[in-house]
Amino acid sequence: MKIYTKTGDEGFTSLYGGKRVTKNHARIEAYGTIDELNSFVGLLRDQEIAAIHKEFLLKIQTELFSVGAIMATPNDNQKRLNIQKVKPEKIEDLELEIDRMDEQLPQMTHFILPGGHPIVSYCHVARSICRRAERLAYELNHFEPLDAEVLQYLNRLSDYLFVLARKLTSELAVEEIKWIPEKSE
Repeated sequence: MKIYTKTGDEGFTSLYGGKRVTKNHARIEAYGTIDELNSFVGLLRDQEIAAIHKEFLLKIQTELFSVGAIMATPNDNQKRLNIQKVKPEKIEDLELEIDRMDEQLPQMTHFILPGGHPIVSYCHVARSICRRAERLAYELNHFEPLDAEVLQYLNRLSDYLFVLARKLTSELAVEEIKWIPEKSE
């Protein structure tokens, strides 16, 4: 089987079930951003970080593939999609991991600037892509409703990635740079 089909050469692509849409359709933008996020999560997982983080990120990547498949499937074909939906337990898993990491961190008193170490920066890039994916999912949801759990999962995932960035900052023993805005005169 060849990887290229040439069916997208005119700016159209197929959703699950065969429906053809433009490559900038809300569905394509949403699941394409999920794919981009998944790639950055993979890049983060490939770094020298603790095994507990690598294992959790792998679970997230698996869930993101499901989220992408859900977004690639028009609502009238959802019953044909034979994959697990986003379960509330997956959202709870994110919340528990956020809480576990957060209790080991100093209380946040200021906004923080992304950076301090390339690994931390990768995490912040993944977080910002996740926020974009969430915005695009809400845009899609406006026209073609998504399961509430998909939207909740993306929201918690961006929170997880933020706390993970803080945790990695701590584990890498680099300084968390506080954003202290200049006062207006």
